[in-house]
Amino acid sequence: MNSTNRHKLLWLLESQLAPHVDALMLHFLNCRYASNTIDNYLAGLAHFALWIGQCNIDVKSIDETLIDRFLDDHLPCCNCEKPVFHDRKDLHAALGHLLVQLRANAVIADSAIGLTPVDEELRRFDDHMNHVRGLAPKTRKHYLAIIRRLLFGQFADQPVEISAFKPDDIRKFVVCQSEFCKVTTSISAPVSALRGYFRYRASLGNCVHHLIGVTSFPANWQQAALPKTLNNGEVERLLAALDYDGKAARRTAAIVHCALDLGLRSSEVANLGIDDIDWSAATITLRRTKGRREDVMPLPAATGQAIADYLQFERPQTTNRAVFVRNVAPRDQPVGPDLIRKSIRQAYARAGLPYTRSHLLRHTMASRLLAGGSSLKEVADVLRHRSLNTTLVYAKLDSKNLAAVALPWPGSVS
Repeated sequence: MNSTNRHKLLWLLESQLAPHVDALMLHFLNCRYASNTIDNYLAGLAHFALWIGQCNIDVKSIDETLIDRFLDDHLPCCNCEKPVFHDRKDLHAALGHLLVQLRANAVIADSAIGLTPVDEELRRFDDHMNHVRGLAPKTRKHYLAIIRRLLFGQFADQPVEISAFKPDDIRKFVVCQSEFCKVTTSISAPVSALRGYFRYRASLGNCVHHLIGVTSFPANWQQAALPKTLNNGEVERLLAALDYDGKAARRTAAIVHCALDLGLRSSEVANLGIDDIDWSAATITLRRTKGRREDVMPLPAATGQAIADYLQFERPQTTNRAVFVRNVAPRDQPVGPDLIRKSIRQAYARAGLPYTRSHLLRHTMASRLLAGGSSLKEVADVLRHRSLNTTLVYAKLDSKNLAAVALPWPGSVS
């Protein structure tokens, strides 16, 4: 640590935050942050400690609002004693870690929980979605955001009176939500949230049938579009682009093979564990899937080899049992679905393909199975669809069987 950073550390050790420095250092080291990152975080905390000392702010008053005040109001016009650390990104990250540590040690209260009637209503609705309907966290979060807009726009901080809603209020809200939708069918999510909320209120004995009646779904012709897929030439280009020298090359290759050879969703790739792979039986067990089932699938040789190469030559040393783990701090943590999608997008770009959606590889796998002679039932089993109707859209891609049943064009020469 250079003399400047030592000077900043002295500020920190002489401040109100001094009793928490050791815990923060241990946290940074356990997360295996780089030494220069730790130095920056400590320098940022020293700046914050200097500021709260100048403002006579007690440590117990630290919360998100105070941190926003420091970053938004103080930082742009800071005239603190030099040298102080000014990088907003690192300051924001360091102060986020500080909040976690202070709350873990009960120095400050947990983040403020909304106490307005709307917040209370949303908590009860969330419990209903979680324990009665069993909806996934991501779905519940999306629905709550929609219902929050509805309730807050109608009641603000006043009690929620469901009888105050008129059918025209709901129609206007749906129209307003449609302005944020790129395609017509996207309005289905707000409509589903509204219908779910009104049915919840109906279960409480409220008369809301007139409100449910105006939340109709837009016309959506099933199987109207062809699923987009990569053709054989594009698949070859994608696979060829995986052979490169790079920091995460083997991880990217393993991720692409999991999506292309097994048809796994991004979340399913991220959730793969080392203990889920039976190398001797050449199978892989999928847990925490969209269908909330455990499925055992055969492990193709190319996929298994790609995963093995990553595990043997590139995966960081860690005690975490996830297959794919983070290369940067906080380390020893599994990657998330966003990184899976990012890796696939980067693979497309490296191959010179104009695509971005990771789900495209799942469609491609289904199309290749059909082209190889597999039945729709077999494709449905591999994709783990609960209903065969979900798989029927791929029948449009089965050119071989479609050609066998095609009728001659009227007027054509037979």
